[in-house]
Amino acid sequence: MIDIKFLREHPDIVKQNIKNKFQDHKLPLVDQVIELDAQSRAAQQEADELRRQRNVISKQIGVLMGQGKREEAMALKEQVAKNAARLTELEGQETELAAKVKEIMMVIPNIIDPSVPIGKDDSENVELERFGEPVVPDFEIPYHTEIMERFNGIDLDAARKVAGNGFYYLQGDIARLHSAVTAYARDFMIDKGFTYCIPPFMIRSNVVTGVMSFDEMDAMMYKIEGEDLYLIGTSEHSMIGRFIGELLEEDELPKTLTSYSPCFRKEKGAHGIEERGVYRIHQFEKQEMIVVCRPEESPMWYDRLWNYTVELFRSMDIPVRTLECCSGDLADLKVKSLDVEAWSPRQQKYFEVGSCSNLGDAQARRLQIRVKDADGNKYFAHTLNNTVVAPPRMLIAFLENNLNEDGTVSIPKVLQPYMGGKTKLE
Repeated sequence: MIDIKFLREHPDIVKQNIKNKFQDHKLPLVDQVIELDAQSRAAQQEADELRRQRNVISKQIGVLMGQGKREEAMALKEQVAKNAARLTELEGQETELAAKVKEIMMVIPNIIDPSVPIGKDDSENVELERFGEPVVPDFEIPYHTEIMERFNGIDLDAARKVAGNGFYYLQGDIARLHSAVTAYARDFMIDKGFTYCIPPFMIRSNVVTGVMSFDEMDAMMYKIEGEDLYLIGTSEHSMIGRFIGELLEEDELPKTLTSYSPCFRKEKGAHGIEERGVYRIHQFEKQEMIVVCRPEESPMWYDRLWNYTVELFRSMDIPVRTLECCSGDLADLKVKSLDVEAWSPRQQKYFEVGSCSNLGDAQARRLQIRVKDADGNKYFAHTLNNTVVAPPRMLIAFLENNLNEDGTVSIPKVLQPYMGGKTKLE
């Protein structure tokens, strides 16, 4: 959510930003919110004036009563009563108009960074850099679930009977590998100075609307029937939500946190051959990194965060590339976003395994996460998030890139301590 003052003073910039995101249907909202805001401020000014008059008249009434001028005092009391009725009316208008303004402001997209490439959808995202040499071996790479099945490591049929499509049972060495990757990612981030957290896996609706757009909420979140609770789609939701309504001391920043959680997603609209297996599922686990910082520091943290993901994947011998998300591929709250994609020898292309986002002060403004500096000045914090690792997709990249011709899977040195010293999956 952008600053209403900025929209009021720079409506053309806000409209151009909407055009850059190819959301022209939202253009009328800018003029609507300006009109409603003007009405709201007019009502507030009149209400403030009536409150001022009430204080003045109340003092006059006291003086007149002290002087024995009862009739004049009663006339002023009638005026106070009329003003009180009008004030009640105005206060109702203020509440109603403020709610309408907020509702529209929650839909208007955040101002994107000037460096973001303009494009309609993810087909126009821009490759930035490659790390590691993508290799296509001279033997056939099976589909990832076939590799897992060779180790008796996955059971999709049983999961369908228990929960339906989009779920799985992992077992044996594959399940152990899943946990090893998560544990390694946890320790990797701790070594970078991040504080490890395990957050709530459910959040209230005011936190949901604080951390994501309505479109994202509808496409992703599972609602707990009969309660004001949603299952989290990523631990970023509850990790940012933990600071709701807080006034942070500037010298406490940055807050650098890494969190583990299961994630639950509807995955509306998911389809296609690569949706098979464990590529796109309703339940998975993830290690996340979250930063709450001063506005001037968020570009630095953005670059640092995605570099951590690249470093992690390269330590496991997985080639990756970075992809700059274009304007049309950015969620409404994001200022800038970058995807990390891993190489798939089987598909002979890259696929997304992580996403790094700078949300500016959008989440902080919605959740009222403020910072107080040494002089007592207050401002909204900036928030960022990035995937450390999401093991289901990580498993695909790991198994394909570490598969040997004899069917064994090599285990990189960094993971061996988490696999009981094993150097290969047999």
